[in-house]
Amino acid sequence: MKVLITGAGKVGAFIAADLSAAGHDVTIVDVNPARVEQLRELESLAATAVVAADACEVTELIAAGAETVDVVVAVTGDDEDNLVISMLAKQEFAVPRVLARVNHPENRWLFDQTWGVDVAVSTPHLLTALVEEAVSVGTLVRLMSLPGGRAHLVEVTLAEGTPVAAKDLASIPFPRNSTVVAVIRAGSVVVPRGDTTLFAGDEVLVLVNEDSEADVRALLVG
Repeated sequence: MKVLITGAGKVGAFIAADLSAAGHDVTIVDVNPARVEQLRELESLAATAVVAADACEVTELIAAGAETVDVVVAVTGDDEDNLVISMLAKQEFAVPRVLARVNHPENRWLFDQTWGVDVAVSTPHLLTALVEEAVSVGTLVRLMSLPGGRAHLVEVTLAEGTPVAAKDLASIPFPRNSTVVAVIRAGSVVVPRGDTTLFAGDEVLVLVNEDSEADVRALLVG
């Protein structure tokens, strides 16, 4: 897989080293020539192409090989730059998958397919979801949004008195646009089947869309 990473800070450098170690063809771009020179000295990036370029400029993205990559990862420290890079990657180069970092949580709403973003990563939002998932029983928690923002992975830890206690999945009228993808019970993953019975304490992970989320909540939470 060919990956272009824009932004050579700690996050970008770590992703580049990790992907290179996994055997992927990685190029990392940064506008700061001094930072580029530093990265070229790192042993962990010996197999990575490190380029000094402004990723907000089409001509410089072309020079960095954006026309041939499978994935663009925009992880600069500036949300405006990450949005511009994402839009150029999708509209100018038709990159199949574009991932972007959200630096300021209030900007999260901008990072969608309108700007060419397939997946947006906002650390504060992820941490909030993980905290809720860890402490909330009987509450539907949205863990992540899938590309496009219309499908979500949600989790419910079933409370005592849940409407679905001791019922098997086949008998529960889940909405058409929802799918139970896993049940976690006592630390083990249960692959959901029609005869899988749910009990209080089970963590149920469901893939939903915007239309079915409320109905799933009503079924599992009551």
